[in-house]
Amino acid sequence: MQNNTVSGTMKRGVLALAVLGAVGAGGAVIVQQNNAAAVAREPSAAAAPAQAQAPAPVAAPMITMPDFSVIAERNGPAVVNISVTGSTKTSYDGPQGRGRDPFGDDPMSEFFRRFQGPRGGERPAPTQGVGSGFIISADGIILTNAHVVRDASEVTVKMTDRREYRAKVLGSDPKTDVAVLKIDAKNLPVVPLGRISDLKVGAWVLAIGSPFGLESTVTAGVVSAKGRSLGPEDSYVPFIQTDVAVNPGNSGGPLFNTRGEVIGINSQIYSQTGGYQGLSFAIPIDVAVKIKDQIVATGKVAHAKLGVMVQEVNQSFADSFNLATPEGALVANVEPGGPADKVGLKAGDVIRKVNGQKIVASGDLPAIVGLAMPGDKVTLEVWRQGKAIELSGKLGNAADKVADAARADDGASSKVKLGLQLRPLDPLERRQSGIASGLLIEGAGGAAAYAGVQPGDVLLSVNGRAVNTIEQVRDVMAKSEKSVALLIQRGDDKIFIPVRIG
Repeated sequence: MQNNTVSGTMKRGVLALAVLGAVGAGGAVIVQQNNAAAVAREPSAAAAPAQAQAPAPVAAPMITMPDFSVIAERNGPAVVNISVTGSTKTSYDGPQGRGRDPFGDDPMSEFFRRFQGPRGGERPAPTQGVGSGFIISADGIILTNAHVVRDASEVTVKMTDRREYRAKVLGSDPKTDVAVLKIDAKNLPVVPLGRISDLKVGAWVLAIGSPFGLESTVTAGVVSAKGRSLGPEDSYVPFIQTDVAVNPGNSGGPLFNTRGEVIGINSQIYSQTGGYQGLSFAIPIDVAVKIKDQIVATGKVAHAKLGVMVQEVNQSFADSFNLATPEGALVANVEPGGPADKVGLKAGDVIRKVNGQKIVASGDLPAIVGLAMPGDKVTLEVWRQGKAIELSGKLGNAADKVADAARADDGASSKVKLGLQLRPLDPLERRQSGIASGLLIEGAGGAAAYAGVQPGDVLLSVNGRAVNTIEQVRDVMAKSEKSVALLIQRGDDKIFIPVRIG
């Protein structure tokens, strides 16, 4: 129910949209533009010889903006205001601590201290929140955001005709930020649902919600991007990015296309002030419907997992692995015994497609896999040592063991020399570290140090080829022109570090 900063690509800027309090937001503007047609001039009667008259230019078509008033009038009654009350625990210190005294300077504070015990610990604090939602079935099924109803003890749904209902939370999924509510009513107005596949960047869209508690507020804008990844915590959602003016309180409200169909749930904004700054993010409706179907059927949500840690493929990695374009998800680590391990994935593989769907950025992979069901069959197109191969298997359950995909920053260097001092691991080091093979990096300088390689790291592979001797490293280096990708073990983590060598 509170505004939550979401970490990831836009850390500190992306905010959930539930609101405490009330202020305001603007509406859509409808304009019309006319393009005048050029007027043809008739030839003079004295002109000779006679020539055929050219056809008059055709007037350019009149360009008009969508009439959002029709969408608002037709679908507004199915958009609801959601009020939430609940409690959260707040901590405070003891008499000598620095925490705020929950009793403050009230004259009765000594009385309460005497009968409620010494200060220090946790106490429940009441919370209130406001959000939005929309009705998708006439018997009272409502979609909203999971963060709107988080920690809620009572949820109230208010219709545009001022009717109010107590709502039951059928279930919520924090991973996708989708929640499903149910109210006891019949013959309710509903919104039609659209298809994300029909949505194009630049298309007009409309939001209806309760920003800052102001009910039935309508704003409009365009789609800025599709499939936007906001970071590991939101890795399951390929967000729709828009410039629609949404603010805290719009959370859970619908995003309409020009046909009046819901194509998303407004969920987050990018803001450094807590207010609208031109970047809004909505959960695609197809994602929300998948989550809703599971909640209605079972009361809970299951997500699939592949069991890999992946990194972004940049130009340096593309050069190292002989890829034509810097696309795909680079496998940095494979969970032992997990689905990826059983499928045959290895560190250094680049996943290019999943079930025929192209992987452009590494964030595309968890968005596709996470929305599948555990046990689903998966076919992967993988780039391994300069060749494309196909692997098939089954996905696991994300609840079995957490193995979220993550990105890692690269530190590509423009220096020429690699600059590593290497030696094989001795038997004692292998036993203590649990690393069966590799080369200990005793010193790092030049391009490698600039890229982030550190003494004490263990070099496992170069450009996807496992290395156990210095000669193997030299052999791979001799065949590399622009950069090399080093797989490094650092503590318990495995990471790829690109090093530019020319």
